[in-house]
Amino acid sequence: MSDNDCLDMVLATIQEVTGVASLAADQDFYDAGVTSVQALPLLIELETKFDCMIPDTKFVSIRSAGELSAMIREIKEA
Repeated sequence: MSDNDCLDMVLATIQEVTGVASLAADQDFYDAGVTSVQALPLLIELETKFDCMIPDTKFVSIRSAGELSAMIREIKEA
């Protein structure tokens, strides 16, 4: 999966799970309207779509789709 494909999939998943209509790759998704209540369903959906385990300790420090995409690619490559 290319970097752009991964990022597009992360952005689409954030939008699907949270209802945030527009989000830039480097935009803080919490500032864009994502709530902490939506974080767990988002984590579960990302793990399902990417078929990987995302450590909670790493996930809570991520604030943008770009960072999230980079972390997922790193996990998948390990």
